[in-house]
Amino acid sequence: MLGAGAIGAYVGASLSRAGADVHLVARGPHLAALRERGVEVRSPRGDFSAHPHATDDPAEIGPVDHVFLGFKANAYAAAGPMVAPLLHERTTIIAAQNGIPWWYFHRLPGPFDGHRIESVDPGGAVTRALPLERAVGCVVYAATEIESPGVVRHLEGTRFSIGEPDMTVSARCTEFADAMVAGGLKCPVEADLRRDIWIKLMGNIAFNPLSALTRATMAGICRHAGTRALVARMMEETLEVAHSVGCHPEISVEKRLAGAERTGEHKTSTLQDLERGRPMELDVLLTAVVELADLAGAEVPTLRAITAVADLLNQQVAAAS
Repeated sequence: MLGAGAIGAYVGASLSRAGADVHLVARGPHLAALRERGVEVRSPRGDFSAHPHATDDPAEIGPVDHVFLGFKANAYAAAGPMVAPLLHERTTIIAAQNGIPWWYFHRLPGPFDGHRIESVDPGGAVTRALPLERAVGCVVYAATEIESPGVVRHLEGTRFSIGEPDMTVSARCTEFADAMVAGGLKCPVEADLRRDIWIKLMGNIAFNPLSALTRATMAGICRHAGTRALVARMMEETLEVAHSVGCHPEISVEKRLAGAERTGEHKTSTLQDLERGRPMELDVLLTAVVELADLAGAEVPTLRAITAVADLLNQQVAAAS
């Protein structure tokens, strides 16, 4: 579990309690607590604890079968030195990220097969760090947070959908899914994970930047007539881009809005990053979709406007940090 924060530690603890050989890579006070006490999970499904090996040095672990990436996508390009000691000939890299992944057009039949998305993979830096042939996608439907060092609060959801870029159901995906299910998690292997990516992105692309710009929760954004209408327009434009690159997620804007509203007074991860003075993960959520719109000829005026103001805010955060 490379980047064993809230999600990585939760998944690692779940796998470990089912008998998998798990290694957590973390740092700081969180790492110290993981070494001393292991992972303590507090969950409405029942509390539990596990004590897998924890370190800040991947070289101490050596080659493994699966590397699960638990950190933000904006750190992927610099991950090469951490990933390299963990690889053997068949090691899988499972990227649990929001937004458009660097492997999106890898082995995707159609006119864009092999196209590199610059905003996600600038200059090919992510591909060099995380080779495409090792990539497996993962869409996370679980919500967790670090309550204190070594203590993970599981809020809701246990589903981690995974899938191959080439849309096959592979042995390596099935192997990982079986281990996840043994640990009490849901891990469907999807033939077309890109549909899941776009369905989740419909929420992230709207609520994440708007929450940072307004400091509002998801329910607060939904209650306000103006921002609710803005979210709907952003979702409609996102679906247009998905269709233009050959993906057709089967969900309506109203259904996606209703699902987000049920989340309640939840602060998005982007708003939490802003409040902590951290750079926001916007390239894979917003900029990449605008880039895909340019590639496929889709009109996305609302997404362009929000991208501009959110990017300026992100520049200010980076300058102040």
